Amino acid sequence: MTATGMYTPKPGAAPLGRMIATQAVLETKMLLRNGEQLLLTVVIPTLVLVLFSSVDIIDTDEGKAVDFLTPGVLALAVMSTAFTGQAIATGFERRYGVLKRLASSPLPRWGLMTAKTASVLVTEVLQVILLTVIAFALGWSPHGNPFAVLLLLILGTAAFSGLGLLMAGTLKAEATLAAANLVFLLLLVAGGVMVPLSKFPAGAQDVLSLLPITALSDGLRDVLQHGAGMPWGDLGILAVWAVAGLAVAGCFFRWE
Repeated sequence: MTATGMYTPKPGAAPLGRMIATQAVLETKMLLRNGEQLLLTVVIPTLVLVLFSSVDIIDTDEGKAVDFLTPGVLALAVMSTAFTGQAIATGFERRYGVLKRLASSPLPRWGLMTAKTASVLVTEVLQVILLTVIAFALGWSPHGNPFAVLLLLILGTAAFSGLGLLMAGTLKAEATLAAANLVFLLLLVAGGVMVPLSKFPAGAQDVLSLLPITALSDGLRDVLQHGAGMPWGDLGILAVWAVAGLAVAGCFFRWE
């Protein structure tokens, strides 16, 4: 004897929150298992921090090299995860039809984007913890308002996520791979991460200061190295990039 309805199928979707959480866990596991993603998100920022803090190669103006480099490397970590890594992964998911199939599942498209964003945030938390521990071991002496740092990181993540999704949703996967890596390398050199913006010509400084990587690295440096309050100018630049990037990505993103 069995209770009535004990083995009766109950088709239907799981609760929305559980679907998003499950997808976010899956996205995070896939990201951490990908060798290329780990190279971008962990190995390169760590090498930049350790190498250029230990060897006197780059003129970082006043103060210890690690105090100048750590904010820039934190900005580089955000860009590597939210922009480069996300653009490449999403681009190839679109090429192989993964996004098309996920979009037809009970998980809504905005839920999938939310899960991807959660995965990016989890990865960034791990990056920040690792880089902070290494920086302290190298003699880093941070200052400033933690809330300002958090706000900069959130807006930087939103700005780079919008740009990464825009690239992944409009270009072919191979083009996304090449373009995302090229942008990463160019901004590593010219985005205020390793080289002070003051080392560039005056005209170039005006242009470079409007880039999201420059706003994020300079804003973090103002707070963590110089103990400034809210860097409203840099926050404003990041907010404009975040709103514009996410809005344009939402309009032009193609799922297949």
